[in-house]
Amino acid sequence: MTDFTMQKGDDGVAIITWDVPGKSMNVMSMHGGAELQALVEDALADDAVKGIVITSGKDGSFAGGMDLNVLAEIRTKAGDDPAKALFDFTMDGHRMLRTIERAGMDPKTNKGGKPIAAALPGTAAGIGLELPLACHRIFLADNPKARVGLPEILVGLFPGAGGTTRLVRKLGAMAASPLLLEGKMLEPAKAKSAGLVDEVVADPVAAAREWVLNAKDADLVKPWDAKGYKMPGGAPYHPAGFMTFVGANAMVHGKTKGAFPAAKALLSAVYEGALVDFDTALKIEARWFTHVLMNPSSSAMVRSLFINKEALEKGAVRPQDVPDQRVKKLGVLGAGMMGAGIALVSAQAGMEVVLIDRDQAAADKGKAYTEAYLDKGIKRGKVTAEKKEAMLGRINATPDLEQLKGCDLIIEAVFEDPKVKAEMTQKVEAIIPEDCIFASNTSTLPITGLAKASKRPEQFIGIHFFSPVEKMLLVEIIKGRETGPRAVAKALDYVRQIRKTPIVVNDARFFYCNRCIIPYGNEATRMITEGVAPVLIDHAAQQLGFPVGPVQLGDETSIDLAAKITRATRDAMGDEYPASEADDLVFWMEEQGRLGRKAKAGYFDYDENGKRIGYWQGIHEKYPLAAEQPDLIEVQERLMFAQVLEAVRALEEGVVEDIREADVGAILAWGFAPWSGGPLSWLDIIGAPYAAERCDQLEAAYGERFKCPPLLREMAEKNQTFYGRFAPEAAAA
Repeated sequence: MTDFTMQKGDDGVAIITWDVPGKSMNVMSMHGGAELQALVEDALADDAVKGIVITSGKDGSFAGGMDLNVLAEIRTKAGDDPAKALFDFTMDGHRMLRTIERAGMDPKTNKGGKPIAAALPGTAAGIGLELPLACHRIFLADNPKARVGLPEILVGLFPGAGGTTRLVRKLGAMAASPLLLEGKMLEPAKAKSAGLVDEVVADPVAAAREWVLNAKDADLVKPWDAKGYKMPGGAPYHPAGFMTFVGANAMVHGKTKGAFPAAKALLSAVYEGALVDFDTALKIEARWFTHVLMNPSSSAMVRSLFINKEALEKGAVRPQDVPDQRVKKLGVLGAGMMGAGIALVSAQAGMEVVLIDRDQAAADKGKAYTEAYLDKGIKRGKVTAEKKEAMLGRINATPDLEQLKGCDLIIEAVFEDPKVKAEMTQKVEAIIPEDCIFASNTSTLPITGLAKASKRPEQFIGIHFFSPVEKMLLVEIIKGRETGPRAVAKALDYVRQIRKTPIVVNDARFFYCNRCIIPYGNEATRMITEGVAPVLIDHAAQQLGFPVGPVQLGDETSIDLAAKITRATRDAMGDEYPASEADDLVFWMEEQGRLGRKAKAGYFDYDENGKRIGYWQGIHEKYPLAAEQPDLIEVQERLMFAQVLEAVRALEEGVVEDIREADVGAILAWGFAPWSGGPLSWLDIIGAPYAAERCDQLEAAYGERFKCPPLLREMAEKNQTFYGRFAPEAAAA
């Protein structure tokens, strides 16, 4: 199969088209890179060719980046020296792009080259932008859906095909920093104003062809290849440049708290590269890129946030023998914040939505949530009045259950009470079609128990959204004991329609995500009762890469919710419930009326506008600060092991059937240390033997909750890894 083809026109312009067979968007592979190099060299050697235009055969996009499976393949096949293999591969890419950039120019005079332009029909990401940056001019289609940028940092890498070096030399370190360090993807107009592309036009191939035919020698020389080049904003040894790099260093550490190796490596590549000539800078970039690739964090992030996430979104765990189950008409029971959010994302995906609540005013309030969301979009220029009207037209807000006739999926999001849910289930099942799937959006109540109210338990399933629905990327699907494959397929197809990532787990109290996150908060609360400073606990978590610390998270999710969950769990478990000092603190905070951010009083004090102004010192009257605070690593390991041991137990008990879901779910649901690749990846990084030993130490110091699970103990004795033992490819071997 051929990824690149070339057509030489009578006017002397060679059009090289990138069109990877069987892919909706182009990705760069090893054989693709070799094909491109051969075609470019052919065109440069052909006297009949005056210039080259590189474009895409995909409608609306140029390329989505590198096929990251290639990097894993290189590492696997490299034998004893994977670093050399990765470095050589990276340098081969640099040489190929440098061939395009120099285009046959005389090295001394910078003359005699052939113009090469990139014509982008739409989205260009990663290598899909690094390749155009090596061309002499970039033409982008005026396509409102197009996005251009270098998002590698979001999956634990940084642009390693010259994008880092070229962007910094093109824009300066200050202007390039947000694009490199935040992975921002820009729409066409903003991409042009930022300097990522040169022209935004209706027909990029036609415009590129015309430019190629009229380009002069001077148009081909990149600023860094011209004599007297000075970096915009100043190099590190320049007074202004020095301040830029000091600021960039502070920004990186402020945002990452030192937890993400790719960001630090990127900054090093930029700083060191800015001190030398361009070709040496490319070698430095390649060295730091290889350094990141060799870090276990990088491979874990790529595996979880790119390969595994994509596999789950494409239906890796979907029942294969069930026909397409896409939703046409959705019923949402309950128009509170959760139900309103579900209605919003469903209408956004083109579904007809019936939004039910107890009376018209309550139902209308739920629909107004979508209207307010769209109004914000209109103000930002993201939404048109026509789109707003169409979306609102798809939501029928009503108290009339009869309107649910014809629905093929119901999502119940009423009050978290089994009796209320059972009553709604029975009322609605009397109206909806017999083949309609019924889902409960519950965060804690076992699905098997809720399904007892249903006449069709095989069609009853859990679909657990996270709040706010429109922002959170994950949806947890829960199979009850009698849930059938069609219900699972329906839930998965629905989640794919609303463009979120699904995980499928088996029924158990708290399912998977809450099962892991509740101990995280509980461990923080226990530490407060022991006299550990809340600020130390939160900062320890942030330095692990968590977006917010567990103390702050407690305020955000509300303390009365924690108290309610604790009471319900205690009632359900009876004598088996493991009571702790954490419960006492939560109940005491509830009694004090300090319910969190919503009450403007919790573990933090707040101003009149609800802004945090500092940790509440009154808590230390009941729980005095210890004179000697624990070691940072001790706090971090307590927080980590509290979560990862529950992930292991969930796998051990069959709640989680696919380890990919355990890792992807943890990162997307509550921001579990993304650099680690997820809880099971983290255990693979530190090693099962160390993890088991540390469990024994933590259990001896703090209690049975840290007891090493039998599965982890067995893996420690055999020196196994989770991905070595449980990854799909391992299971198939």
